[in-house]
Amino acid sequence: MSLGDKPRSTVSFLADRANLVTLAGLLCGVSSIYFSAQAALTAATLTLIWALFCDWIDGPIARRSQGRTEVDSAFGGQLDSLADLVCSGVAPGMLLLAVGDFNPWFLPGAFVLAIAGAIRLAHFNTIDGGGDSYSGLPIDSNIIAVTALFVFRDTIGPGSFPAVLYALIVTLAILNVSPFRVPKPTVRSYYMITAYVIGITALNVRLLLTSGPQ
Repeated sequence: MSLGDKPRSTVSFLADRANLVTLAGLLCGVSSIYFSAQAALTAATLTLIWALFCDWIDGPIARRSQGRTEVDSAFGGQLDSLADLVCSGVAPGMLLLAVGDFNPWFLPGAFVLAIAGAIRLAHFNTIDGGGDSYSGLPIDSNIIAVTALFVFRDTIGPGSFPAVLYALIVTLAILNVSPFRVPKPTVRSYYMITAYVIGITALNVRLLLTSGPQ
């Protein structure tokens, strides 16, 4: 089927394995937002890191799926971008709000990350999708940076951590829309991300078992 053929039903795209993985990542991102709203920061970080994992593996699954049409690829790309905005643009901002006890002063940080993420994804979808590199920091790097910082939350201390996270969020937003080029990931990158997800998961599960959902 080509883009000019009769439109398929919406639910027919659920038969695509890559789309199911993308939706699983979206579920993780929404779960992270929920846990942030409950101030369950460890659980929010844990679900956020698995949103990252799903975002990384849906592409390889799509490329290895046989019989995928042009429509499947176009739909999957749009679905992936929408999920990325929630998981890498909105969810980290919600974590910032939770860390700041939902003080209104933390809203600008959450807003600027979501806006930068939306602009970054729109630019990628319309202008920058081809080639061997990306313009600006890929939006999924937001999850990597934020979850890595949370590893040092106790070391930084509760008094300073909100300000440090705020500064990181604003920096990420600027980097998302900056003009520098970032090479596309290699096969080695996927192994590194998998190892990172497993490591962060282990740390957060340990925290959940020893100190509860905080």
